[in-house]
Amino acid sequence: MSKEIKDLSYEQARDELQKVVAELEQQNVSLEASMALWERGEALAKHCEGFLAGARKKLEAAQKDQN
Repeated sequence: MSKEIKDLSYEQARDELQKVVAELEQQNVSLEASMALWERGEALAKHCEGFLAGARKKLEAAQKDQN
């Protein structure tokens, strides 16, 4: 998890986010580790949302061009 989030592709961020969620669900980490995982997960989710928002804008622009 040491790679900078800004350098991750959508797929890499999504896969890491899934791992973070799985770790949190297992509940065998300390409170400090849980907080760090939660914060990383939030940042990963925002990064993924940025990709999705960009894709949404491209689709909307393409639809407008077709009409």
